[in-house]
Amino acid sequence: MFFIDVQGTLIDDDKRLPIKGSVDFINRLNEKEIPYIVITNNTKNSSDDFLEYLNSVGLYIDKEHYLDPLMVLKDVLKEKNIAAYGSSPFIEVLKKMGYILDYENPNSVLLGIKKDFLPDEYAQMIEFLLQGATLTGMHATTLYAKDGKRYPGVGAILEMLRFATGKEYDVVGKPSVRFYEKALEKISRFCSKRIDFKEITIISDDVKGDLTGAKRVGMKTVFVLSGKYKKADEIVPFLDENEKPDLICKDIEEAAEKSGVL
Repeated sequence: MFFIDVQGTLIDDDKRLPIKGSVDFINRLNEKEIPYIVITNNTKNSSDDFLEYLNSVGLYIDKEHYLDPLMVLKDVLKEKNIAAYGSSPFIEVLKKMGYILDYENPNSVLLGIKKDFLPDEYAQMIEFLLQGATLTGMHATTLYAKDGKRYPGVGAILEMLRFATGKEYDVVGKPSVRFYEKALEKISRFCSKRIDFKEITIISDDVKGDLTGAKRVGMKTVFVLSGKYKKADEIVPFLDENEKPDLICKDIEEAAEKSGVL
């Protein structure tokens, strides 16, 4: 049984097209009826739009096999008046979900991702947090890869804000245990017995932003070098022993072969 990341794992970060082996992997899982959930940190598009895009490029995933932070956001962030930061499409999705954008006296600061945050935006976030607003991240990715460059991910920015203000933060998507439990609940619907995290193999290109949290709850972790990192030596030697992935593969094709799916 699998939890599968999307960006850098199923599709590449630049052209957003399927990575070698990803289409065959999903097709084989579907054909063999192997339980899986695609768990992505997508926040730029509505859940339905992003899933439709994945299907349009040959990744035939239905909604029962899919989970992203937007699908659980309202369970985590109850406040309606928020100061939200991220890409323009992300902000538009929030409006459609009924959130009220308030950049004067928000109840909460909500952080998505974009590559070009401005210093004044950070200053505004800090001011709101010091005035009592809560802090929530859509996910806690370490790096954001775009146009061949790597930028601080939401997780890195959350840590910066926590250090600057002393405010702890909540995380909606990966690697929060709540998000993984939601994925476990979904995958259990395909099985006739209660599923435990120890029965799940998770495949991702983000070691700290996805895999360390998954490993902490007992999942087997597979790190693919097709996204944020091109060499394991860029990150693995700097991890604690209990954070290191169980398996390192160049891409999902190799991960599928070593997992006995292809």
